[in-house]
Amino acid sequence: MFIEQGERTETAAVFPKANLLNRFIAKFVDFLVVALLYEIPFRISFLIGLVYLLIADGFVTGSIGKRLIGLHIVTIENHGAIAFRESIIRNIPFGLAYLAYTTPFIGWLIAGGITGFEFLLIIGNPNGMRLGDEMARTFVLEKKI
Repeated sequence: MFIEQGERTETAAVFPKANLLNRFIAKFVDFLVVALLYEIPFRISFLIGLVYLLIADGFVTGSIGKRLIGLHIVTIENHGAIAFRESIIRNIPFGLAYLAYTTPFIGWLIAGGITGFEFLLIIGNPNGMRLGDEMARTFVLEKKI
């Protein structure tokens, strides 16, 4: 259960945050999917990878990585599944990193910095929320079996 206290959000034991390792593995799988899409021999493949990266969490079952690992994303306000709008908002930092990565050397550093910053926020935030989660007002949970 989420308890609003001003601008801060805390979680009760009813909704434990997702395991850190599981989140890393799920995002890594999603990055692999984007890399595979990028290798399709068409100019449009770059855009297909970007679109997947932005909207994948908004699918009914979530992204491929989250589905394989057993994670799902909910909104803070109503604890319901997120829509494509929230998926796009929460993945803007990774979309920017993907765009930066296309520029050799400096772009690679920027992309690594953005991705590293997001993962550091997951570790440092008591609710496991990164910048994208804060912007979209979302939260990643383990699926109950």
